[in-house]
Amino acid sequence: MKVRRKKRGQPDNSAALSDIAFLLIIYFIVIAGFNINKGFLMDLPAKDSVRTLHKDDILRFELTESGGLTFNGSPITQNETEERIAGAARTRENLAVLLTVSPKAPWLSVVSFIELAKRLKIKSFSFKKMVAAETET
Repeated sequence: MKVRRKKRGQPDNSAALSDIAFLLIIYFIVIAGFNINKGFLMDLPAKDSVRTLHKDDILRFELTESGGLTFNGSPITQNETEERIAGAARTRENLAVLLTVSPKAPWLSVVSFIELAKRLKIKSFSFKKMVAAETET
């Protein structure tokens, strides 16, 4: 009678696999720390600060669906916008810039205006989306 022998299996390498898995986990945790999306870094007012704005201290711009800027209803170029904001910032301490954005405006135009406000160190900057009633007029 023939005795059946069990074949010897390969040695279990689970220890090596767990080491590799542990190193991969460490690697991805470290890499995740470098991938930080900071967005727009603008100085926000302090929580307890109170600021009174006069009507004359607000510059209102509109960004049309074609990406063009208007100021008081008339078209204005990027350079004229920069000069107007910089001039107003020199003379008005409480200057606030308000941008009204058309829903169909190119996002790059919005980003360019925000970068302009940041470059000119505007302390009060706000933007809002145009509502349907404003776009029809």
